[in-house]
Amino acid sequence: RVAARTKRAVTFFCHSLHSIRQMKVTARFVRAATRASVANRGQRRMYSAEKLKRTPLYDLHVQRGAKMTGFAGWDMPLQYEDGILQSHLHCREKASLFDVSHMGQIRIDGKNRVQFLEKLVTADLAGLGKDAATYSLFTNSNGGIIDDTIIANRGDWIYVVVNAGCFDKDKAHIDAAVGKEKDVKVTYINDRALLAIQGPTAASVVQKLVPSGVDLSKIKFMTGAELTVAGIQGCWVQRSGYTGEDGFEISVPAAQSTKLAEAMLADSNVKLCGLGARDSLRLEAGLCLYGHDINDTTTPKSANLVWAVPKARRERGGFLGDNVILNEINKGVETASRRIGLAIEGAPARGTPPSSTTIFFSLFLNQLSP
Repeated sequence: RVAARTKRAVTFFCHSLHSIRQMKVTARFVRAATRASVANRGQRRMYSAEKLKRTPLYDLHVQRGAKMTGFAGWDMPLQYEDGILQSHLHCREKASLFDVSHMGQIRIDGKNRVQFLEKLVTADLAGLGKDAATYSLFTNSNGGIIDDTIIANRGDWIYVVVNAGCFDKDKAHIDAAVGKEKDVKVTYINDRALLAIQGPTAASVVQKLVPSGVDLSKIKFMTGAELTVAGIQGCWVQRSGYTGEDGFEISVPAAQSTKLAEAMLADSNVKLCGLGARDSLRLEAGLCLYGHDINDTTTPKSANLVWAVPKARRERGGFLGDNVILNEINKGVETASRRIGLAIEGAPARGTPPSSTTIFFSLFLNQLSP
């Protein structure tokens, strides 16, 4: 119905890496997306007397010429000397290395861990196979999205990654819930870094760094394994990312993170990439950024994230806000707004876009008429 009314509106989420790779970026698109991204990021910066936290790779970023910026309380690389546009294109053509150690890593143990976490997120964790991962949503009692997350079944424990900007409220939300549970233990991991290598050549780069008996082609999208990488034991390697490209996210002991980064950067195909290009890459792939495209008043349907509520959870519910969310999904209750994308012909608006093109950046169409 949205597409019929706007004629040029299309759902911007791609469920296939192949489809995403076919999307061609133009220099003007990236510049426009970057301007919007930086403007939005400026609103999220933390300028206070509190000292910004640093990831284990901070010194490496500075040595490699990164322009650092405050983001969600962390001192993070915005871009490198080659600039955001070239970093964006390099990721689409070869492989880029991202430091995402600012994101929250959480471990949940205990025999009731699945039942506990299913009360907080929309994922079907009971049906999630060992070493498999899924994108999911923390929801509130009104059906809004507290945060979006990646959850992995590590066998006898659950691995959760949350957004840095949402970590404090996520922690408070989880702690309040776990206090009512038995046989559940939550650990907030602070001794590991998180690296993401993304791009068409990412797999070949990592393949060179694992033991000869390991075949990374057997690790499919949204699955993972514990491996030795660049001689570093205990790396959690998962085939996932947030750029629309193939690649891996690797959780590594913090003390060994620089060694791992330098091992990957030794490959001529790999370059460091900062927050600026990470934002334009995810925007081009139609992936949500919390606080920009989704927030605690956005329901999965209005965010066009209905697929993040799998069939099993649509049938049995059991998560916060399920009455609101399932009425929208199962009974066709319309939402006041809907996240969409626009198919742009020619160059996007330059400078300050007129109100008619603001939707290109916000990805929402508000106040849908019947």
